[in-house]
Amino acid sequence: MVNIETLKTGTTTVAMVCRDGIVLAADQKATMGHLVASKDTQKVFEISPKICMTIAGSAGDGQAMARLLKAELSLYELQEKKVTVKAAATLLANILRGAYKSFIPEYVQLVLGGYDARGAQLYSVDAAGGLSPEDEYAFSGSGSVIALGVLENGYKKDMSTEDGVNLLLRSIKAARERDVYTGGKSMHVAVITKEGINWIKDEQIKGIIAKL
Repeated sequence: MVNIETLKTGTTTVAMVCRDGIVLAADQKATMGHLVASKDTQKVFEISPKICMTIAGSAGDGQAMARLLKAELSLYELQEKKVTVKAAATLLANILRGAYKSFIPEYVQLVLGGYDARGAQLYSVDAAGGLSPEDEYAFSGSGSVIALGVLENGYKKDMSTEDGVNLLLRSIKAARERDVYTGGKSMHVAVITKEGINWIKDEQIKGIIAKL
């Protein structure tokens, strides 16, 4: 994470499309230079009942974007009743593009995923509003290069969300062991299916990690 005032840097966020839904996960460490500023920073946010977003980059910018997008989607749902994952991702990209044109860009790299009538969908969104649909997995942050190696090695088409949780936790565990800016008390993991969002409890996460 990066905060302009406090220089909080580094993170690892990963997400994956599964047969029965989508999984998003992130570490919890925030740093200030070489100092650990927080061991329990939230980097996975619920944006709507079936959509979540991970943040990397500026902590303040990422949190502000999560709040803004959640508010905008709430207004959209009042008018249109239902919001699609693609509509949410497009709105997010448009907001970022507008900020970029104002010469005050948001210092973020975002991953947005959710579930709607079209099934599980995943998007990567850069700071300039570039929108990229992802068929398999997405990642961001300083430790993502390490996590990516684990993802590419373990990913299989049509994996279950249970297997997806295990793979994403394994990828972040690898990043935590090699990237000094990735870590924290535990991890945040959200599983999104047609029923909604299920946040994996910390005790379960620690149990899975202990077996890896």
